[in-house]
Amino acid sequence: MKPQACVNIHKEWDIVGARQLGREMAKDLGFGTVDQARIATAVSELARNIYLYAEQGQICFEIIDTIERRGLCMIAVDSGPGIADISQVMQDGFTTSGGLGAGLPGVKRLMDEFDIRSEVGEGTKIKATKWIR
Repeated sequence: MKPQACVNIHKEWDIVGARQLGREMAKDLGFGTVDQARIATAVSELARNIYLYAEQGQICFEIIDTIERRGLCMIAVDSGPGIADISQVMQDGFTTSGGLGAGLPGVKRLMDEFDIRSEVGEGTKIKATKWIR
């Protein structure tokens, strides 16, 4: 599938733009207000991670519309430093920025599907999908 929309993340304000686009697409797809908020929160976290750790990257959105189900897939990609220990960053409470440490484990809980791939020195790609129930 090709992304329907992408937001480049270069500055802090881009986080807001990505969040708004994610919520808008979720609403247009027919997600309820609670799932719209979940999607917006997940997008914010993914965009914030790009901004804080990779300095720049992109969040793309794909609408998935099949006979069986509909959903929204978000793909966060950066060419930053990468993550040396994925299992560590997926632990609740782990933080390198002094935040709450809800980060990526929180995104995983908010979404129905979550996949992370990262190589040190190459960057990170996170794919997260929410299905309409």
